[in-house]
Amino acid sequence: LFSIINFSILFGAGILLFIDKARGSNRRPGPLHYKRNFWLLLFGMAHAYLIWYGDILVAYSLCAFFVFVFRNKKPSTLLILGLVFFFVPVLIYLFFGFSLQFWPEEQLEASKQNWKPGIEAIQEEIEIMQGSWIEQMEKRVPTSIFMQTFLFFIYMFWRVTGLMLIGMALYKWKVLSAERSTQFYTKMLLIGLILGYLLVGYGIFKNFKMNWAYEYSMFIGSQYNYIASVLVSLGYIGLIMLICKSSGFKGFKHVFSAVGKMAFTNYILMSLICTFIFYGHGLGMYGKVERTDQIIMVLGVWIFIMILSPIWLKYFRFGPMEWLWRSLTYWKIQPMKK
Repeated sequence: LFSIINFSILFGAGILLFIDKARGSNRRPGPLHYKRNFWLLLFGMAHAYLIWYGDILVAYSLCAFFVFVFRNKKPSTLLILGLVFFFVPVLIYLFFGFSLQFWPEEQLEASKQNWKPGIEAIQEEIEIMQGSWIEQMEKRVPTSIFMQTFLFFIYMFWRVTGLMLIGMALYKWKVLSAERSTQFYTKMLLIGLILGYLLVGYGIFKNFKMNWAYEYSMFIGSQYNYIASVLVSLGYIGLIMLICKSSGFKGFKHVFSAVGKMAFTNYILMSLICTFIFYGHGLGMYGKVERTDQIIMVLGVWIFIMILSPIWLKYFRFGPMEWLWRSLTYWKIQPMKK
């Protein structure tokens, strides 16, 4: 969740960075922005329906179409608008949570099945995802449609748009370019992480106290982490900016800079690696890996992309997906080799 929050903030900042670069090269930023995000939408649709239904690119592209309208607003206005958008899902979820007592019994029971599915439903999903690539469509397609329609309009649109606007405000305040003082970033780090993790911890305590019951944890109980995620992410941003301002950590900066420059490629690459490990067209380990082993796999994938990214960028200017996206945006083949 924290990585998605940070990515959304950085995507918003990236929109303004893209606009500044377009103006600097005497190009009209509007047409380029919409063309760029049109291609991202197509990439996201392909990713969602052909590889992994948990895609975030479709939401980013659609929200980017909208937030472009606010590009010239003052940073304080962007921050206020961002917070308003971000808190809309909180109101929606609290409304659902407090109105559960009035739901028809059949509707409530059907919703509970999604929260805690039975053995048969779990086994059915495992069999689908351990099947062939075509057989996986039975799960992938309806889930992608659900995420890009109902979930997008009641949740993702508001959250991603809000975070992009906050990212635009931070960009204009020069927070994301390590131009603020060390004291500023230290406060950002401490306040963000301390308040954020206190709220996360309290939310975990409350959910355990309520035995993670659907009636509480699905709607009301999930809001602690939703709100705290922004605080923790801002704390991480403060930490990264302190590292950027430091004269040390050269190896760390080099590796993570390379990973960031290939963010699009690495995002798709991680989907390809993990779906190959878990899904039936690959090793078919879906439903067979314990939580501790999953953590080890995550660390393994991270290490792989941290090794691959600097090596790739030693010889090439862009990652493969970045190159393709850039070439389509400018409708011109971009030079690839350094």
